[in-house]
Amino acid sequence: MTHDEQALPGDDVISEPDLVIDRQLVLRAAPADVWPWLNQLGKRRGGWYMPRSVERFVPQSRRALRHLDPQIPDLALGVVIPDWGPGDPTFEVIEIEPPRFVVFWSERPRRPRRGAARPPMRLTWALALTASGSGRSDLRLRLRLDLGHRAGLLPRYGGDLVDKITVAMLGQGLNERLDLAAHPRS
Repeated sequence: MTHDEQALPGDDVISEPDLVIDRQLVLRAAPADVWPWLNQLGKRRGGWYMPRSVERFVPQSRRALRHLDPQIPDLALGVVIPDWGPGDPTFEVIEIEPPRFVVFWSERPRRPRRGAARPPMRLTWALALTASGSGRSDLRLRLRLDLGHRAGLLPRYGGDLVDKITVAMLGQGLNERLDLAAHPRS
């Protein structure tokens, strides 16, 4: 198996996805130090971490936390967290093994096309954390989408580009927060 084909938790939920997007981030902390940040990830929780250089253009109310908040409940099976987007999209935790991985599930309605109803988009999002030596972690992220049809060029390449940018920002934002936690200012 190649790196992108290695099985991750949640791969069996959507057995024949129309689109799979894999990413890997190198984080500057051990998994035990990264997990609390993943635990509070999400809208109305710790936020969707972005680097400071990007967040300064985001309204204050939408910026992610730069500290761990003990008031945020731990992720657990069945926990539902809201997401950004049209309607009221959510993610539900369907598999979790702290501090190794969490798998989210989402089913999102889609607008009819030419008056014809379309099946909802279903997706899983797996975040798997492993130690990579020297106090670092590898975070694998796998998005598996069931679009109800074969993915065309726009979802395949446009979705891949959007995912690449947002995951890169997540990695930079997480590393900023991990660095700050490891070396707080006096």
